[in-house]
Order: sequence, then C-alpha cells, then structure tokens
Amino acid sequence: MAEGRIYGRNPVLELLRAHGRRADEIAVLAGARGPLAEIVALARRAGVKVSYRTREQLTAIAGSDRHQGVVARVASAEYTDLAALLEIPGARREAAFFVALDQVQDPRNFGAVLRTAEVFGAHGVIVPKHHQVGLTDAAARAAMGAVEYLPVARETNLVNALEIVKKAGVWVYGGVVGAGVPVWGADLTGPLCLVLGSEGGGLRPLVAQACDVLLTIPMRGKVGSLNVAAAGAVLCYEVARQRGAGGKVLDLSKSQA
Repeated sequence: MAEGRIYGRNPVLELLRAHGRRADEIAVLAGARGPLAEIVALARRAGVKVSYRTREQLTAIAGSDRHQGVVARVASAEYTDLAALLEIPGARREAAFFVALDQVQDPRNFGAVLRTAEVFGAHGVIVPKHHQVGLTDAAARAAMGAVEYLPVARETNLVNALEIVKKAGVWVYGGVVGAGVPVWGADLTGPLCLVLGSEGGGLRPLVAQACDVLLTIPMRGKVGSLNVAAAGAVLCYEVARQRGAGGKVLDLSKSQA
C-alpha cells in the first residue's frame, strides 16, 4: 500500500481521532508541549510509533516548513465504491447529501471543498477519474482532517455516475454562474447531490445537462464569480441551513486554519 505524509496539528489530530487510515509513525518536535502532547498521547494509546525530531528533520520529512511540529507517515487515502457511498444516508436515516466535482484540478480547492462538505454534513463526494486532482497529500492537508471522515468515490464517467445517483432517488443540482435558479429560492431539504465545476470552465455541457436543476448564487458586487471552493461553501451552507441547525456551533474566535 502506498504511503503518504500528513503534517500540521489539526490534520494529524483528526487522523488519530478517526481511527481510520493506518498511521505508521508520528514524528514530533523534540521538547514540544501543549497541543503536541495530546497528539503524542493519542498516538501511544493507538499503538503508533512516536519519534522525536529536530525542526529541520521534520521539514525534510514533510517537504515543507509548515508542519507545526508534527508529521505523520500514513497509508494513502483510498476511494469508496459508489454503491457503498449511496447506502450511507439510509444507514444514518438522513436525506442524502452528496457533492460531486467536475474536473477540479487544484488540490487546495479540492481539499477546501472536502473540508466544507464534511463540516456541513455531506455523506460523501464523487469525482471523475480523469482531469481531476485525487486524494493526494496536498489535498488531504488542505482538507484539514476531513478525508478521515468523508468518503470519496472516483468514477470513470461522471455523467454516468450522476445518472446512477438519480436512479437512487437523489436530485442533482448543478452550480452555475448566471442562468440558474437562485440558491435561496430552491428547496434543498430533500435527497440531493450538488455538482460543482472546474476552476476555469465550470460545468462541462454534458454534466450540466445531466443535472435536474441548475443553481446560481446571486451576487451584488462587481466581481463576476466565486472560485469553486467559495461557491461550494455557500451552497453547502445553504443546504445545512434549510435542513435546520442541530449540529455543533463553529468557534469563529479561533483560527480554523
């Protein structure tokens, strides 16, 4: 099995809390305290090897100096079968909420969408196999731990995947710029899948045609569009808002980075 690197306090904490992917080693800054002590305690409780390194050694292992004093060697993130993904809402007795991405190629955008989708209660994400960034280390870092909880299915043909989703009783809503139903006016309380387009081209024509409804985000400013990560945040929030509160309240007084 391929191996990856996860670094940063929050991603490594979520890795250990989730009890999902296997962690082979947690490398921690020698003499560090505070949040790193919790990471060490969780790792030892899980039977994961802990080693102590200098800041320079951690930078070399991570390939970045933004490691915040901790790097984990882990099994690479794996994809979920689409059929298994579609069973999750029923098992939780919840209305389906999926997010599909159409050829998003920036790992930071991909990771940000994963993080947003997980925070607002999505059951999973669907991505195409080609011209789409995968579950790379960079995407996992940008997701800030969301990959440990949110399953991702990778399909050869996104249009075919959306047709399968629709046959499962899920409405497919595509996000577009301009000509669409204003998101505030759409009923997003039923089973649905949000489809977000690529950074430059948006939804491809065949993908847009496969959607039941096209949604747009009304904008009052002079800038013509949002990037996929920002648009995804707005749309996912609106789904969660319409379905009601009931989740945890985000602490905006602290940095979420």
